Amino acid sequence: MTTSTSAPRRRLRRRILLSVASALLLLGVPAGWALDRYVFDHVEVANASAYEASLADAGSATETATATETATTATTATTETAGADDPQIAITSSTYGSGADQATYYVADVVVSDITQLRSAFAQDAFGENITENPSDIAADVGAALAINGDYYGFRSTGIEIRNGVIYRDEPAREGAVIYSDGTMDVYDETTTTAQELLDAGAWQTLSFGPALIDDGEIVAGIDQVEVDTNFGNHSIQGDQPRTAIGMISANHYVFVVVDGRSSESAGVTLPELAEIMAGLGATEAYNLDGGGSSTMVSGGSLVNNPLGKAQERGTSDILWVG
Repeated sequence: MTTSTSAPRRRLRRRILLSVASALLLLGVPAGWALDRYVFDHVEVANASAYEASLADAGSATETATATETATTATTATTETAGADDPQIAITSSTYGSGADQATYYVADVVVSDITQLRSAFAQDAFGENITENPSDIAADVGAALAINGDYYGFRSTGIEIRNGVIYRDEPAREGAVIYSDGTMDVYDETTTTAQELLDAGAWQTLSFGPALIDDGEIVAGIDQVEVDTNFGNHSIQGDQPRTAIGMISANHYVFVVVDGRSSESAGVTLPELAEIMAGLGATEAYNLDGGGSSTMVSGGSLVNNPLGKAQERGTSDILWVG
């Protein structure tokens, strides 16, 4: 069974790699360097789930390493709250706009009894650059009841990445979002802090994409002018697009939103429109995640949305999940 499902994935991934390599050559990018930087896997932490578990075990065995204790406090809490109430998840769909500009979006209203029920997982259970897997496959690997795509950290070498209470990357570069162990969320400027300082303050997850949509209950000004940094320089993320966002209504109460776009069935939304959707849902903090073909919501092992109107997922480097 495993062989029959993994072989097609490998063949598909090889075709994607070849397509990317061809595109890079057309752009005049040196093939060897470009393939190494943007295509080939660069695994920094293999078997990330075991790595996190080992840190949790180390944290429970000693109280002398302050940094290790801090990094694993939230992870250890996962075991301690295993008997807690299951998360409450309600999924609805709605539309924004009308006519040719109408977009379909999906909302997962999530209430957790403890923030450690909101977790992150990496493609192929490995942290590093260019490692991808379909969101539904990552979700199946961890047994997620609900999942959305994350910030696609693996396409960048910068950003602060704390996942499940463990520091994976500390390269401040942009506006980020942080979810704390007390169930609250905030948006912040990565360049004013460090991963360790955030961890010391109780960070459970950080996300590095952006921009922030809502801060302290107010829609952030200027998001209709934001450009996003990529491996090939800044480019606009404006206009009607498929979108993914996460928002906090109150501590331990979150909304995951995925908007379909770039199809005859759904036009997508602009960033200001996405912010309006999040505000209408009652979010007091909200943050834009990777979008476009990556925008995916999975529930019970099945796609909820319709990516690019094709019901076909695109591999990404990470998910946020509840279960």
